[in-house]
Formats: sequence, C-alpha cells, structure tokens
Amino acid sequence: MAQVPFLSIVAPCHNEEEGLREFCRRAAAAAHSVAGDAFELILVDDGSSDRTWEIISDLAANVPQVLGVRLLRNHGHQLASTAGLSASRGERVLLIDADLQDPPELLLMMMPIMERGADVVYGQRTRRQGESWFKLASASLFYRALSKLASVTIPRDTGDFRLMRRRVVDILLAMPERDRFIRGMVSWIGGRQVALRYERDARFAGTTKYPLRKMINFALDAITSFSTTPLRISTWLGMMSAGVAIALLVYTFIRWLQGETVTGWSSIMAAVSAFSAIQLICIGIIGEYLGRLVQESKKRPMFMVETIVRGGEQAQLSIAFSEMSASDKRAALDAAFASEEPPRSQKNSRIG
Repeated sequence: MAQVPFLSIVAPCHNEEEGLREFCRRAAAAAHSVAGDAFELILVDDGSSDRTWEIISDLAANVPQVLGVRLLRNHGHQLASTAGLSASRGERVLLIDADLQDPPELLLMMMPIMERGADVVYGQRTRRQGESWFKLASASLFYRALSKLASVTIPRDTGDFRLMRRRVVDILLAMPERDRFIRGMVSWIGGRQVALRYERDARFAGTTKYPLRKMINFALDAITSFSTTPLRISTWLGMMSAGVAIALLVYTFIRWLQGETVTGWSSIMAAVSAFSAIQLICIGIIGEYLGRLVQESKKRPMFMVETIVRGGEQAQLSIAFSEMSASDKRAALDAAFASEEPPRSQKNSRIG
C-alpha cells in the first residue's frame, strides 16, 4: 500500500495545455515547502480536447507525487473537482484551479492558519486582475444576490480555492447531490472557516472556461441548491397578480352598474400579457427546481473515470467509484496500484 500523503492538491483541468507545466512546477514547489515529499498532486482532465492529458501522463510518469485522473467526458468544473477530491488521500486537501489565477504559493500562508485550529481556509478576493468589466460586474451582482437569497452564509467574492481538513472533505464527498456548488456546500458543513484575503492574478495562459452560458447555469445551480426564496417570490407574484385581477373585476363591475362600457383594447392586451408573463416566470422557477429533482432521482453516476495514471502505470476504477464512501474510495485507489513499486529515491518533486 502506498504511503498516505499529508497534503493533497486537487486541480481540475480543461484545455490547460499552455500553462499546466508551470502550474505543476509552482504547486509542487509550494507543497514541498510545507510537506516535503509527503504530498500528492491530483490533476483531473475534464474531457480536454487539447494535449492536457498527454502532459498529465508525462508528469505522472516522471514525478511520483502526480496522480492523473481522466474523466470519460466533460462533466464540468464542479464534478471534476469532486472527482479529484474523491481521489485525494491527504489529511490536508487544497482545491485550486490550474489556470494560476489563484497563486499556489498562498498555501504557505494557509497552512499556519489551519495549524491554529481552522477547519477550512478559503481565499477571498480583494481584486481580480485581467478580467473584463462585465465579468467583474456580473460576479459582484451574483455574490451579493446569493448572500441575500441563500439559507446559509456564503462568503462574498470567494471561489473554490480553499484548504480543507480531511473530515471536511469526507463530509463533502458524502453529500449526494449532482448539481453541486462546492463553495456553498463547504459553507453548509460549518466548523471554523477562516478567510485569507488576496489579489487574484490574471490567467497565466489560455482563455476562460466560463463563457456567459456556463456562468448563468452556474448561478442557477448555486441559487436553487441553497435557497427556496425564488419559489416564495413566485408565490408572492401570483398573489399580487390575483389581487390586481380582482381589483380590475370590481372596477369593471362598478362601471357596468353605472352604465358605462370599458373600452381600450390596448390596455386589455397589456394586462393579459403582463399576467401571462408572470405566470410563465412562476412556471419557469418551479420548473428549475423540478428539473433538478428529476436529475437527482435518476441516481446516475456523479462522474465517470476513464483511467488513472501514476508513476507511468495506468489503472481502471469501478463505474461505481463516484458513489462509494470516502474510505471505500481510498481503498479502491490503493487496490488499483497495489502492485506498484515504491517510488525510486532518485525521483523527486521538482517539475520543469
């Protein structure tokens, strides 16, 4: 059985060939500073169409601390992160993106905070470099709306960049929902969670993997996962519409008693259109929640792993891997590489 590492670094990757080696070099250097060689660097290829998996395989063949996980298809950032967390074995787990917007060197500041008793140390952005005004404005609006709607306190201006204790990761992995919003789920777990404020860098290379469509879907997942307020809003809109409709009926009846006819085709059509729009909005809100219930009820695998690689050896995992308990997942990983020779002493964690 391979030695259990003290630290796991989990990085989901989607078309990151341009900056992946630099990320690994900096992440490994930071991990070596706090854990020596007792760390693992888990790189999850989330259905990339470039040379990302080729680079991961090369790194895994030459650096014993690197574990490559290739998903069968693109599952999205949140499920790719979950797959990486599922493969982690460390007592401390750092979740970070591979685009180098979140500096891996902040691990050296996070670790002392955790040693003083924190269960989670999360990065909180004070500034976001290299991003458009639209991205900054929409992100600010999203976080402020979420803080008002969510049933748990989710810190503003935070991503998934965070250092977690093993027990927090195990609880997170035990949560079965498919439409995942990891930063909200970690906030829901509770414990002592401490912010580390920092300036977020611009991307080292490549382009953003979150276009407008994905940003909107992500926002819907976040709000519907942690708030039922939209359902209440639809109820209030329905009640307001009913009240206005009753008032119009009373007004029409009074005018009829006075012998006056109500004219104005435009006003009638405007009222009908307004009520129809409100009804469609309410149905749409209900449909968002109902659709998520349908997806959860299907019980499909959360993610599917095509192959994993470490030390130049490839292995397969059971299709049911995503549904296993945290302890069973670690046992499955140990069994997958049970025949692996211990890493040779001349190999080290230096990359690049």
